[in-house]
Amino acid sequence: MILVLGLFLFLGNLWNQYLWQDEAQTALISKTILTEFVPRGYDGKNYFSQEVKAEYGENYIWKWHTWLPFYVLAGFFKIFGINTFVARLPFALFGLGTVFFLYFLCRSWWPDKKVAVIATLLLLLCVPFLILSRQSRYYSMLSFFSLWGFYAYSGLVDKKKYQGLYYVLAVSCLFHTHYLYSVTFMGATCLHALLFHRQRVPKVLLFSVIVVVINLPWIVWFMGMKYEYGFDMDRARRFINTYLEHIFVNTFWVYLWGVIPLALLGNWIKTKTFSLGDRESWKKVALLLFYMVFTFIALLLSSPSALFRYLSPFIPLMAIILALCVAVLARVHILLALLFGVVFIITGSLNNFLYELTHDYDGPVEGIVKYLKENGTDDDVVAITYGDMPLKFYTNMRVVGGITGEDFSAARQAKWIIIRKYGHFRRDEIRRLIDAVDNIWIDEHNRLVIERGKFIKSVIDYPDIPFENRETPLQHKFRTVMDEDRVIILKRR
Repeated sequence: MILVLGLFLFLGNLWNQYLWQDEAQTALISKTILTEFVPRGYDGKNYFSQEVKAEYGENYIWKWHTWLPFYVLAGFFKIFGINTFVARLPFALFGLGTVFFLYFLCRSWWPDKKVAVIATLLLLLCVPFLILSRQSRYYSMLSFFSLWGFYAYSGLVDKKKYQGLYYVLAVSCLFHTHYLYSVTFMGATCLHALLFHRQRVPKVLLFSVIVVVINLPWIVWFMGMKYEYGFDMDRARRFINTYLEHIFVNTFWVYLWGVIPLALLGNWIKTKTFSLGDRESWKKVALLLFYMVFTFIALLLSSPSALFRYLSPFIPLMAIILALCVAVLARVHILLALLFGVVFIITGSLNNFLYELTHDYDGPVEGIVKYLKENGTDDDVVAITYGDMPLKFYTNMRVVGGITGEDFSAARQAKWIIIRKYGHFRRDEIRRLIDAVDNIWIDEHNRLVIERGKFIKSVIDYPDIPFENRETPLQHKFRTVMDEDRVIILKRR
């Protein structure tokens, strides 16, 4: 039942919405592996930077992200072809795999099968997790390898065979998905072993050191990356509120506030004790909390923006904690657990998500791509202020984007000019692109001026919203936006 429902929720209508900027970047970089064997930020025609060339080094070799997601996607492209569905397929499958891994992890930790079933269903019906997993990005891989790492660590402290090898593999995969989480994961397991399994501390330290040694060349490689975003205490303070808002609104935390007191009260009425589990259970919960706290601190100190997607590994872990509390409710009275399930489904945006899975969605990228394919040729040059990555993925045109940091001289006589309504970030770079295009400029009053008679203006019936769609739940569009200005495309006469 979980498999059938999961296939529908993770794969249903996966091809309908066009890739947005970040997703298309992942797909474009992955495509370069098919010809160059390493991920690059330039394919000989178009550039794939969104940070003014900061993401790649010599020979355009990509350094901003670790490479495992790119190689996984390149393998899928090689086998199944290059299209929207395949671009998202491996990450959706990792999301589905996370649901199954969560079940088996909980079954190995607790004899009560209810905990595993409840946690699995909570994650399967968690709309923010579904949205993240259906993105052509690394988010679901973080959750999958984190759970594998917990499974391996538990086997390691229980002295099971080969778990040290699995620990090394899981944490190495986590490193090559995103290096920050591997550091916080090893910190969490080492602290947990020191507090609760001291006799296993040497083993945990040994295998953690092996992870570092194996991946040392990559560590040195990424240390050479000069990020624009360094440590900034003022920014960290600003991020605290934003990250906490994401946790309270978009994860299971909002339900914990209601379920924990109710579970404590119900358990006291039934057993005359305030308890949500035995000591061994909360030792395991401590491991999850250590990982979340360490990761939260690391994100405050190093993340470029306080984005919900960076918290993606938290969602399965919080599902486990909430499942423990709901299992207590079920032991008090099954109707209490069923009541929680009804509240969870009603308040969880599941109806909106089901609408998205069963209806068509129209976004600006889709409209622009279809228009350019119908009216342009592969030799055309397109200048666009934002949203250049999807055009590079879906067309063979030369596309000059506003935040790539490239030489904008190619845009001077561009045949197609698309000035999006929303400038997003790096406004100076976008202005520089506009100034580079002949017959268009921004005057002293910061107003856009288009020289009369030089362009044919077309208004297409697609909303000019900031993004095709986003992975952040509060910004995600489940339906086509109707109350927005239409996309404008200029064609040079």
